[in-house]
Amino acid sequence: MYVEWKIRTKLAIPGEITIWSAVMTVQPSAESLKQTLRDKGVKYALAGYVDIHGIIKGKFVPVDHLDRMLKGSELFTGAALDGVPQEISDNEVAAMPDTATMTQCPWNPDLAWFASDLYLDGAPFEACSRNILKRQVAEAAQMGYTFNLGIETEFFLFKDSADGGFEPISARDTLAKPCYDPRSLGDNMHIVGELVEAMNSMGWDVYSFDHEDANGQFETDFTYTDALGMADRLVFFRLMAGEIARKHGAFASFMPKPSATRTGSGAHYNMSLADLETGKNLFDTANGEDIHGCGVTEMAYHFIAGIMKHAKAISAVIAPTVNSYKRLVRKGSMSGSTWAPVFVCYGNNNRTNMLRIPSQGARVECRAADIACNPYLGSAMILAAGLEGIREAMDPGQPHRENMYSYTDQEVRDMDIEMLPQNLGEAIDAFEADPLSRQVFGDAMFESFVQYKREEWTSYHTHVSDWEINRYLKFF
Repeated sequence: MYVEWKIRTKLAIPGEITIWSAVMTVQPSAESLKQTLRDKGVKYALAGYVDIHGIIKGKFVPVDHLDRMLKGSELFTGAALDGVPQEISDNEVAAMPDTATMTQCPWNPDLAWFASDLYLDGAPFEACSRNILKRQVAEAAQMGYTFNLGIETEFFLFKDSADGGFEPISARDTLAKPCYDPRSLGDNMHIVGELVEAMNSMGWDVYSFDHEDANGQFETDFTYTDALGMADRLVFFRLMAGEIARKHGAFASFMPKPSATRTGSGAHYNMSLADLETGKNLFDTANGEDIHGCGVTEMAYHFIAGIMKHAKAISAVIAPTVNSYKRLVRKGSMSGSTWAPVFVCYGNNNRTNMLRIPSQGARVECRAADIACNPYLGSAMILAAGLEGIREAMDPGQPHRENMYSYTDQEVRDMDIEMLPQNLGEAIDAFEADPLSRQVFGDAMFESFVQYKREEWTSYHTHVSDWEINRYLKFF
């Protein structure tokens, strides 16, 4: 069960699904929280923060010691983790739980998870991923905005195969175009169904789920919330999906593209800004002029322009692995398309754009993000770029309604459209060169991110693969 310690008021927003906006925060006492957890059968609490990858880390604490945990008793050596930039000699960071996120883990009712911020010497740790997003959310609030976000979760379910590899759970999940196939989804309902029920038990409101375009690939779609809440949900989703799959002798994969001949897994960011006071969706044309006829307001076009200006740097964060760039190609799927963007452009209901405005309007979808991203860092970069676009009234140019895949690279360059980075090395170069990156990340996380990702790229680039052995060993 999901427990949220906030009193909420329901806001009906034209052009979007109804949202809930917090109007008052109730701070429960440690003793009342203890009793709530005991009543639900919870034995242990996890103050969970994330590393550079957006993977949850933390310690289990018996409920009897919850009061200590809420005060930051659980300390961690950042140097033992990826992307928590500390020297071994530094003071430990403390995990400070956000009590509003208390969640009883559906796969293990003995355990309750709290999304947590890292603190150092009694102050927010600058390089904490969640704190980085909170700083940008505060910037939006200063401008009078709430950043609403919905992330589509695409992922794979596999089982280990007899030959030491992996394969879809269903033996009949072999179609060249398996997208929307109810039979293959039905064969996986013991896992997917349990996952959906768990999401709904926490109040996430799943409104659809399906078999996606690759064998063994699935997607769940659930109602959006504020950006911090959605980032919390995505990191918890990956943990939960993995644990539920494991219960059934399978595993969930969040590798962006496990197969060269199948589509990869995106994590499309569906974004809008709402008025902080009224809750009105400021991207909805009921609340502003649509200057390009795509179904959003002028403010949304400025937001889009800001993202486009910084798209290459953003790519390093929302497509953060070597494997990510094997998804961001035109071809690479037996179904005929990767459905992934290649160029820095926008348009209406057109999936060949990096930034798509769905036919319903009132929001902007970033299609470059994949399921391996750290959603705190990705959301922070996108929000910062979008706010810059609004402040400077940037113009994104004309929208593209045509199939962008049909153009050659030279034709696209002649149109003054940039390509997204074609590999992680290019993406990190762009990230390091863009002043926005350091501004958003802060010095320590910026330097840690660049160093880690350069090492990842170098390791991949210098690795001798089976493909090279097969091609060249006896070639000459």
